[in-house]
Amino acid sequence: MGEHQTQAPCRISQDSIAGHRLGSLFNPSLNKVSQSSSSYVSSRSTSSQSVERQQKLTSENTIGASPERDPRSKPEKGSFDIFRTTNGGLPKLNKPLHVLNKEKKRDSERFKNAPEPQYLRSGMVLLKKFINTTDQVKVVNKCRELGIGSGGFYRPGYSNGTKLHLQMMCLGKDWDPDSKLYKDSRLFDDVVPPEIPGEFKILVDGALHTAHNFLRRSSRSVEEIPNMSPDVCIVNFYDNSGKLGLHQDIDESRESLAKELPVVSFSVGDSAEFLYSDVRDADKAEKVILDSGDVLIFGGKSRLIFHGVASIKPNTAPTFLTNETAVRPGRLNLTFRQV
Repeated sequence: MGEHQTQAPCRISQDSIAGHRLGSLFNPSLNKVSQSSSSYVSSRSTSSQSVERQQKLTSENTIGASPERDPRSKPEKGSFDIFRTTNGGLPKLNKPLHVLNKEKKRDSERFKNAPEPQYLRSGMVLLKKFINTTDQVKVVNKCRELGIGSGGFYRPGYSNGTKLHLQMMCLGKDWDPDSKLYKDSRLFDDVVPPEIPGEFKILVDGALHTAHNFLRRSSRSVEEIPNMSPDVCIVNFYDNSGKLGLHQDIDESRESLAKELPVVSFSVGDSAEFLYSDVRDADKAEKVILDSGDVLIFGGKSRLIFHGVASIKPNTAPTFLTNETAVRPGRLNLTFRQV
């Protein structure tokens, strides 16, 4: 059995809180809001029969649903590094320092005042530029640190030999796309995934509070998006040819699905064309561009939507991110959920 990855301190900047009117996150009076949301979560439910039908359909349509792994589905495991260079973990400065500082200041101004959240549909809210410049760098560096360690990135596959067009790492628990199971350790090497960094959870909590405040201001019910406390984070890295077909996130527990607990998705790096729909048909799907720093939340009536990534937009990552880290071209996506 593998050991948990030892994590180095990674402090998330308060700018992500203050910059989005989240000073109340650390105010004791906020407990009233949390208690109210929690009591709603415990009372909210959908038809358990509907959830069972969805799980059954997903299981029947999934290749290789058995935990016994076909040899062809063995993941491509290796020393995948989301950084272009190692150099002790530090990027090489390819521009004069005064130029880098000027570009950093310009990018910081872009993220200083985040635009109003976007209401995409019931239970689905997009927070543009929610994660500030400092915290995006810290998220990348932390994912790189965990990704090259025990339980780090690998390329998952299916029983028919097909490989996904991405690199994946799980935090908290492992999720296996072939068996559709959440486990304490990875099926193919019995390694225990690293824990979710506490700083990531702070950002998730802040995003949910921002979404709830937006729903209140727009005279909508905060009950559209239940509160949740993530115990799993799936980290995907897409290179410029990366993509992900339309699918539902339906492998969580029956209780989690019945409560319609949301998925909270971070985007860092190059922009992506994100698809979502009530049916598995890309031609009928709605499209939205997810840029670096964006947070997408879907729960409630949107919890079981079909969604996917149609394409990655090359050379769209913020300048500060490529200057201050050695991250490869592509998109880093972190999806948090309570299983």
